[in-house]
Amino acid sequence: MTAGKLRFIDRDLVAELHAKAVASPRLRTHYNLHASHSEPIHRMCMAMEPGTYIRPHRHPDKWELLLIVCGEMLVLTFDAAGKLLTRTLLSAGGHTYGVETSAGTWHAVATLVASTVVLECKAGPYLPTPEQDFAPWAPPEGHARAAEFERWYKSAQPGDRPPAYP
Repeated sequence: MTAGKLRFIDRDLVAELHAKAVASPRLRTHYNLHASHSEPIHRMCMAMEPGTYIRPHRHPDKWELLLIVCGEMLVLTFDAAGKLLTRTLLSAGGHTYGVETSAGTWHAVATLVASTVVLECKAGPYLPTPEQDFAPWAPPEGHARAAEFERWYKSAQPGDRPPAYP
């Protein structure tokens, strides 16, 4: 929400984003705080519902910061072959509220509760993620096996390997 030059991340915005995410086939939506894709730092609130699938990916030359606003999500990091390296719970009511991944880190997230919103910050400008920066060992979004991987995220522990794909 905006008042003059202030933008608020409040219950009204969370409720609006939650409604949009539930209505979206992807079960997620975002609200940009940056004015354009060309800005040097991108800031956005992302609402994600349980069941949304984020294919593991990397940003070879960009860090990424996630800070939980409400709800709970897992942040998972992987090696290049898909072995789970870390599993971090971000919880608005828990111990860890945020995590920053360094450039080149293979990562994905899993939403654990409805109405989860995270603030994401990363370097701009926006460029679509090229195919070589999506994990070849995981299905693309919309694939018949994407839901299987999203469920695996929620139970996987460091050292586990993902379901065989393709």
